[in-house]
Amino acid sequence: MDSIIHRQVLLPCGPGEAFSMFTRNRLLESWLARKAEVEPVEGGKFELFWQPENKRLNSTLGCRITAIEPDRFLSFEWRSPEQFKHFANQADPLTHVVVFFVPEDEGTRVHLVHSGWRSSDDWEQARQWQDQAWCFGLQALEDRVSTG
Repeated sequence: MDSIIHRQVLLPCGPGEAFSMFTRNRLLESWLARKAEVEPVEGGKFELFWQPENKRLNSTLGCRITAIEPDRFLSFEWRSPEQFKHFANQADPLTHVVVFFVPEDEGTRVHLVHSGWRSSDDWEQARQWQDQAWCFGLQALEDRVSTG
């Protein structure tokens, strides 16, 4: 478990709004997934669905929030998409995402750290795929916040 993903984005909003983009279902559905079922409490659900008609495909079904401090940070378990689920979603523990919300003069710097990647070619392929997915996702988040 030696590789991580670290991405960041500067959002033109306060930490409370940035935090809400990760914890409110309708807001998550505006930039990250087609359907969200998130309970913003420690131990609460962090379930996102990209194909809500079949919740077992391409989702974070069963994932939980592992720590939360409103407007400051959020951490949760993560499941990989269909092409990697035969190994990544059987791993114990699952990969893990921590998001930090840091106020700056221009808005809020969001740091996303995704860890728990194992050392093999399959895992590296999954990590690279997820890194690209987070790039696209955070760009969508920035666009969403910027346009209101």
